[in-house]
Parts: sequence; C-alpha cells; structure tokens
Amino acid sequence: MLRVLLCAAALAATVLAGGCSDPAPAFHSTDITGADYGKQFALTDHSGQPRGLTDFRGKVVTLFFGYTQCPDVCPSNLTSMAEVVKRLGADGERVQVLFVTVDPERDTRELLAQYVPAFDPRFVGLYGTPEQTADVAREFRIFYRKSGDTAGGAYTIDHSAGTYVFDPQGRLRLYVRHGESVDNIVADLKQLLAEPTARR
Repeated sequence: MLRVLLCAAALAATVLAGGCSDPAPAFHSTDITGADYGKQFALTDHSGQPRGLTDFRGKVVTLFFGYTQCPDVCPSNLTSMAEVVKRLGADGERVQVLFVTVDPERDTRELLAQYVPAFDPRFVGLYGTPEQTADVAREFRIFYRKSGDTAGGAYTIDHSAGTYVFDPQGRLRLYVRHGESVDNIVADLKQLLAEPTARR
C-alpha cells in the first residue's frame, strides 16, 4: 500500500511540474531558435553609416536579402512588411525591417535610399562590397546568382526569398517563408515582442 501511495505521489508531482512549466511558443513561421548561423553582419546603411545587428538591440529585427530591380518577390516582401508594421500600431516602433542587397554592383547607396524607405520611412537598406555581400550571404546561408544577361547590366538575380527574424536580444528566432500571410507574421512578431527579456 505504501508503495502504491509513493508511486501516486511521484506521478502527481511529475504532472504538476509539467503543468507549471512555460509552454514553448507556437509560431506560424519556422522556429530556428538556437541556430548556429546568422550571428552578425557588417554592412553600410543607405545613409552611409556602418551597421551591425547590435545597432538594433531592443527591437525585433527582420532581415531580407534582395535587390532593387527585383520584379516581384522583393517589392512584395517589403509591401507585406510595411503592412505588418502598420498593423502592429505603436509596437511597430519596436520593429526594424532591414533589406540587404545582393546586387552591390547596381544598388548604390543613393538608389537604396530612394527604394527602401519608399515602402516605409523606418525601413533601412544595407549594402556592402561584393566581398562583404558574399560573406554575409554565407553567414546567413543565403543563395544568390546572376542570370540572364550576365555580361551586361540587364541581368536578374535568383536569390533566397525568406526573411530572418531576431528577437529584441539579438537572437535569431524565426525563418518566415515568402508568401506567409500578414496576419501570421503580425502574430509571430507580437509573441517575440511580448517575451520577457530574461528569456534564454
């Protein structure tokens, strides 16, 4: 009888302990918390200032790689992110959208300064030398390649189309697939913004 009571007590303790633990957040996007890549970048923003991830600590950061002459994916992504930030209301000020060009030969600082803020004045365009761009692409496992008229200036660029999301502590947390709904992205960013800062 004593053995049965001890087993029952142990089972009850296990259930209570499980009930008291914080449930893992359920995101619509792919949860890549703990990824061993995407730690940092060193690029220049469209105002000419050197930038790294630490410059945006305290905000949820979204990072997308594209180019200004992209016919569909890039403007679609930036349009969606502009709507996301708008729907977040006051919390939109705690989100930083970053656009990294994979076309440093054509995407000058001046062109990025016209293109990126046109979707939302708070958005920031980033660029680097061809070598810096390649380094950052490797760090974030981004694919990009010229296609079409590669000998001239009318080429297009095939590139990865997803968006990385960092929490306010600068940790890589989510991968958002291209075409994800605005509603789902808003819900995911709200979760990250609501997390306690002590989360590990």
